[in-house]
Amino acid sequence: MHFSKTYAQLLLTLPPELRDNAIEYRQLKKLINQVVNELSSLGLSPSVLQQLLEHRETARIGNLDDVELDSHTTSDNTHNIFQPLHPHVVYEFATTSTFLEPRLRLSIKHPSSDLHTETEVACPPNVLTTGTAQNGLLADLPSAVSNRILLALSRQFPLESLEQPNGSELTLDSLTNSSQNTHELVIPLISDTAFFRLLTTALQSLSTHLVTVHSDFTTTLQSLSLSISHAARPTSSTSSFHPHSPVSNNTYIYPSSIITPGVKSDLYSWREIFQLYVEAEVFEGIGEINRGERTVEESEKRLRLFSERVSQRGLDSKQKLKLKQSRDALGTFLKLNFFILDLKKFQLANAEATRKILKKHTKRTALPLPAFASNLARWNGPLPPAEHTPSISDLALIPTTSTSLPRLFVQAIGETLLPIVPHIDDYACLICTSIAFKPIRLACGHLFCVRCLVKLQKRGKANCPMCRAPTVLTANRSNVDWALINFMEDWFPVESKAKLKQNEREAAEEEFEELGLRMQSCMVM
Repeated sequence: MHFSKTYAQLLLTLPPELRDNAIEYRQLKKLINQVVNELSSLGLSPSVLQQLLEHRETARIGNLDDVELDSHTTSDNTHNIFQPLHPHVVYEFATTSTFLEPRLRLSIKHPSSDLHTETEVACPPNVLTTGTAQNGLLADLPSAVSNRILLALSRQFPLESLEQPNGSELTLDSLTNSSQNTHELVIPLISDTAFFRLLTTALQSLSTHLVTVHSDFTTTLQSLSLSISHAARPTSSTSSFHPHSPVSNNTYIYPSSIITPGVKSDLYSWREIFQLYVEAEVFEGIGEINRGERTVEESEKRLRLFSERVSQRGLDSKQKLKLKQSRDALGTFLKLNFFILDLKKFQLANAEATRKILKKHTKRTALPLPAFASNLARWNGPLPPAEHTPSISDLALIPTTSTSLPRLFVQAIGETLLPIVPHIDDYACLICTSIAFKPIRLACGHLFCVRCLVKLQKRGKANCPMCRAPTVLTANRSNVDWALINFMEDWFPVESKAKLKQNEREAAEEEFEELGLRMQSCMVM
């Protein structure tokens, strides 16, 4: 299937706001055909242009091989050495225009004793559109100019079948050995100007639209973060939460009531949703083997798998998400991720369309790809600000960074949404790997649960398991991190209560063992 058809079918699957700002691939193809017709009408078919351009490079390299520069060679002499002895074509862009204006500059060495200076003649624009070619030559230009072009071309290419403007056959015998003079002819390319104007205008319009997309995404993300924050409220949002401190309570700690009657919170449901999302690694792998941005196909597969897992666990139901605000927020969260996927498809398709159309432009017209156009082919982000129509200097500054807009959106989700609900792994004891409740912070700064630290002290281990600093035996009640106790009880009430019961059970078992007793469960005979 041709890329043009594949590209059109892909755009139909994208949202209208993205589809309407896509590169007009088919229209650009039509303009390339017009460029070819325009050049052919001037006698500069792709094959002729290719020969002229190849000869120019060959002649330059040949001069380098044939000429030996010594210490007596001046800069002026060096410049004269590399002056073209044969006609050559330069594909260039006007720098004085406010928009891209491609043109051809033909430099011709012609034998004449009348002209001793280098002149520049600009072709009238109407010649490019209304002029007709005589035998494939620049017949509508002044006859003297056409004659000079023919004479120059005859030095390099066999033109026995061509005729001079006066109708006589052009032969090499008509050339003389008089002094050579250079004549330059500048030909503006109207169709090529329309091609690059359409391409750069489309990219500039897309850049402006992506700035709007970025702004809208950020606004939606902030609104979503507020909704999730209200829906996943911690225990401190209720009247049953009682913070602890060394002054109010320094002997016994017991978590506040986990669920307050009449107060709804989807804290644990959102924690499970975010845990599934992190494990899915939808858009970017974080492992050592598959680290980096994922392909469109892999991202789509993982996103659909994540959505299915959320449904299978009932996390989109009223039983798990009690608040309507939470259910709406989950729908928005999924929509944002599918929009990132669409944007990823869109930017990849546009980058490929730009690359292919520039390659087709070079192949069909034989015009070399300009240096700035290579940046267009690798374009994967916004253009410079649209304060004016892009010029050549603007296009040379087009960014080619590896960071794409979808990747920035994924990073924004990771920085804005995921931290709303703390993850228990960030508050785990480094020894038992469960929640570090009641937390003891050593003088070295490392954190352990109270039971693990007591065990270390009873075994006479003086050094911190992490940094080996001698801080274990000196730890006492003053090392209790009361602020972290309140935080854990606030955000992890279930885990904190379970860990506190486990600590009490272990402490009781140790006391019985010290007394020479063994704890046994009650048995009813």
